[in-house]
Amino acid sequence: MSVPRYNDVKVGDALPALELPAINRTTLALYCGASGDHNPIHVDIDFARKARMPDVFAHGMLSVAYLGRLLTGWVPQTQIRSVAVRFTGITHLGNKPSCFGQVVEKFEADGEQRVKLALRCINQFGDEKLLGEAVVALN
Repeated sequence: MSVPRYNDVKVGDALPALELPAINRTTLALYCGASGDHNPIHVDIDFARKARMPDVFAHGMLSVAYLGRLLTGWVPQTQIRSVAVRFTGITHLGNKPSCFGQVVEKFEADGEQRVKLALRCINQFGDEKLLGEAVVALN
């Protein structure tokens, strides 16, 4: 991984996008096991339909994990200072998540050079699923 340097990063720069395969039932089952979140609305179609949903859908935190992958594909995890997200849409089966980040601010705090990033996760139709921001330290 080539870690970006503070002096080489400009406001407006984009992180390399993270494009993911379509969400399927296997993805959801594996995430249940990995996360310990066994809410039946994500794996049991009968339960989901009783909740007036057409089918099961992805855990919101799965999309947050994808944003985490976006960040750690850009900098080592030890350089991440904060992440905040807001859920804005449901990720249905068949949706292909794509995650994006953009530098929106450069500043210094606690003796470190840092950048603030705007984050978002959308599906293949451009429907927004998550919005957020992160702060990372750069050398």
